[in-house]
Amino acid sequence: MAMWPAIAIMLLATACVALALRVRRLRAALRVRDARTVRDCIACEVEMREQAAAQERERIYSDLHDDLGAKLLSLVYRAESPVQADLARAILQDLRDVVTRSRGTPGTLGDVLADIRGEAAQRLAAVGIGLSWDEAGDLPDPLLDTGHALHLHRIVREAISNTIRHAQARHLRVRVRASAGELLLDLTDDGSGVPAAVLAGSGMRNMRTRAGELEGRIDWAPGTEGGAKVLLRMPLDVGA
Repeated sequence: MAMWPAIAIMLLATACVALALRVRRLRAALRVRDARTVRDCIACEVEMREQAAAQERERIYSDLHDDLGAKLLSLVYRAESPVQADLARAILQDLRDVVTRSRGTPGTLGDVLADIRGEAAQRLAAVGIGLSWDEAGDLPDPLLDTGHALHLHRIVREAISNTIRHAQARHLRVRVRASAGELLLDLTDDGSGVPAAVLAGSGMRNMRTRAGELEGRIDWAPGTEGGAKVLLRMPLDVGA
C-alpha cells in the first residue's frame, strides 16, 4: 500500500509534463497563427493601397486625356501647316500611349505592328508622303508586354517624325523581317538625309535608349532611295 502514493505522484508528474508540453505547443501554434494574421493584414493593406493608387492614376490619366487631349486635337485642326499638325498629332499619340500603358494591356507583335502601320499611314498621308509597308508573311507573332510595345512604337514614331520634319521626302518604305531569332525593321526615305544636328539630338539618343530597353540596337545609314535608312534589330522573344 505504501507504493500507491509514489505511483500517484509519478502519474501526476507525468500528467503535468504532458500538460506543459501541450500548453507549449498551443502557444507555438498561437504565435504562428498570430504571425500569419499579421502578415495577412499587412498584405491586405498593401493590396488596398495599390488598388487605390491605381484608381487615382487612372483618374489622373483620364483627366489628362480628356483635357489635354482635346486641346491637342484642336491644335491638329487649327495648325498653320501640315508639319505643325503632325507635331500636335504625335504628342497626342504619346499621351494616349501613356494612358494605354497605365492600363497594362499587352498585345502580340502583329497587333503592335498593325497599330504602328495605321498611325504611320495617317501621319504620312496628312503631309503628302507616300508609304510602302513591306511585312514578311511568315513573321512570328510573340506576345509583347506594354513596356516593350511602347518602346517599339516610340522608335518608329520618332523615325517618321524625322522624315516629316527634316528629310523633305516624298516617300517612305518600311520593311519588317525576321532572321536568326531577331526582328529586323528598317525605314528608308527618299529625302535629303539626316542632318548632323538631328543625329546629335535628344530624339536620336532616346531612340538608342529605347532600342537598348528592347535588348536590341539601332543604326542609321544612307538610304537605297537616296535619303536615310533607320535599321532596328531586336530579339523576337524580348517581350514574351
